[in-house]
Amino acid sequence: MNELANFLATTIRLATPTLLAGLGLVFSERAGIVNIGTEGLMLIGALAGVMGSLLTGSVWLGALIAIAVTVLFAALFAFFTVIVKADQTVIGTGLNLLASGLTITVNRAVFGANTSPPQIDRFDITPIPLLSKIPYIGEIFFRHQIPIYLAFLLVPVAQFMMFRSNTGLKVRSVGENPKACDTVGIRVAMTRFIAVLFSGVMAGFAGAFISMGQLSFFTEGMIAGGGFIALAAVVFGNYTPVGVMFASLVFGASNSLMYRLQALATGFPSQFPLMIPYVITIIALCVISRRSNKPAGSAIPYIKE
Repeated sequence: MNELANFLATTIRLATPTLLAGLGLVFSERAGIVNIGTEGLMLIGALAGVMGSLLTGSVWLGALIAIAVTVLFAALFAFFTVIVKADQTVIGTGLNLLASGLTITVNRAVFGANTSPPQIDRFDITPIPLLSKIPYIGEIFFRHQIPIYLAFLLVPVAQFMMFRSNTGLKVRSVGENPKACDTVGIRVAMTRFIAVLFSGVMAGFAGAFISMGQLSFFTEGMIAGGGFIALAAVVFGNYTPVGVMFASLVFGASNSLMYRLQALATGFPSQFPLMIPYVITIIALCVISRRSNKPAGSAIPYIKE
């Protein structure tokens, strides 16, 4: 039973970055903007968070710095896709390449090739009083870092905002029929721009959690496809916050299984366990593609007549 509890607790921890980034992507996707650059935004957030934590001595200030820096790059992406109306896939791919080169350059310029990186303040495990003492249940759900609690608490908030608020109605409307929205006075460009900025906020927080929660420092290319898995989680979750949560848990479980298979050292090539999360991602996208709630205006620039 302890093995199962450990597996489930690890699943929740590994699902958190996907969930954080995915919650932001739900809003940008619903608004009609496919943020392919999420991978790069998470990478930038991971490095900015470490540098911020090192400079300030506070993991939370580091996370805020990560979010602020990531939002600047998200604004750049939004400017080209929403205002200039450039191709979203091309701009997102360019952002990923920029982030990869920029983080490598900055990391080597600031930290060099130091094999023993400096100590930074990181997210510590914060058990919830009383609840964490419940046998098995406490170990699985109530002995985590604060960002993990925040990620899952944000799910019902995001669900309410998306489907029970005027803001969510506007976001969904500009993604489905931007021309009709423009006719009734909804500012399509502003709504899409803000949705992209929010996806940047969540991607930056997700990246900061990876470098300061799951790990203790920044390593080059550490996101390793996490941004693309977050995009897949949005599709797999049928463009809803609750669906993204369940999809993130599926991907978290696949990662947890991957690490356990690697630890078993069964004699299989190590590459096979590494394939598991990506194979599951491909299968999930194939299964969900026929019943997707993809917005009608997704990835289509709105040009006002």
